[in-house]
Amino acid sequence: MRADAHPRQSERLAALRSFGILDTPRERDFDEVVELIATICEAPIAVVNLIDEHRQWFKAEVGLGVRETPLETSICSHVILIPGLTIIPDTLNDPRCNDNPLCLDEPNLRFYAGMCLQTDKGLPIGTLCVLDTKPRELSELQKQALQVMGRQVMRQIELSKALHLSDLQRKEVDHRVKNSLSIISATLSMQARQVSDRAAADALSKARNRITAIGQVHEQLQQAAEHGRIEVETFFGGLKAALSEAAPADTEIIVVMPDVKVATEDAVHLGIVTNELITNSMKHGCTDGPLLVTLTGRTEAGRLVIEVSDNGPGLPEDFNPEKRSGLGLKVCHKLVESLGGQLTWTTSQEGTCFQFSVPIKVS
Repeated sequence: MRADAHPRQSERLAALRSFGILDTPRERDFDEVVELIATICEAPIAVVNLIDEHRQWFKAEVGLGVRETPLETSICSHVILIPGLTIIPDTLNDPRCNDNPLCLDEPNLRFYAGMCLQTDKGLPIGTLCVLDTKPRELSELQKQALQVMGRQVMRQIELSKALHLSDLQRKEVDHRVKNSLSIISATLSMQARQVSDRAAADALSKARNRITAIGQVHEQLQQAAEHGRIEVETFFGGLKAALSEAAPADTEIIVVMPDVKVATEDAVHLGIVTNELITNSMKHGCTDGPLLVTLTGRTEAGRLVIEVSDNGPGLPEDFNPEKRSGLGLKVCHKLVESLGGQLTWTTSQEGTCFQFSVPIKVS
């Protein structure tokens, strides 16, 4: 006998589809649930079953070997009409399934127990169920386990939805940031063309170049966020290209980085620190000839070591970033400390080298 539609069928289906779980690949978190509940309940079949409009689809299963079956033969489509735990000791003695071909013939489903999966608004989307080929009962412990694990499955589905929505919101913010930076860059470019004062025009052009550089780095990070890691060589190569556009004449920036990847959030901090150090070199660097700024990186015992050096006149003897009025180097110092490292430097009349080493897992 085919089950009646749920009294709030349209809302129920909308709720199910809002989770974005239908037709997704198998996931270990759900597979482990059905494996565990099958063992606890001593059942050959266990399923995380979602009831769609014309089918039942299995997010996880053991003992069936298929991902979906028609709704006409679904026992779970009856069970979602009843909140909580439903047990059918013998399917052939129950009017809901005594004419079901899956109970009368292969695979001879004679026992059913299912915990209804409900949203926080009380809308059922499916079940966590176990089935057997012989009539039987569950112990009190098995019943409790099925109820607890059913609630855990629903929480896992809700968590997956929350993470998906969070990712969509992040992508929307990234898109808006990118558009805003483009608008600012275009505005500065127009203003630079309109002013007659050469110094002001140059200042506006340099500001536009810096905004463009920020936009390019942001785009790199946005793309890398899809995978959670970014190639160090590519990332700092992009930073070099962006900074070169805003660099004074006769300035050369050299970047030599290892072929490794780091977490995107770590790349953000590393990018801020190196950007500030290179910008300082360009601002206070060599005035008697071409300026050479070198950014190098290497890995040592699970740490990433980065150096920023230049051929400038060197730092004052009493140099201390904590006592300087500017915020740039203070921010660098704190960021490096937050990553578990320390910012150090050496200086002479031949130039300055800043170095920091941070414990970052590389791959």
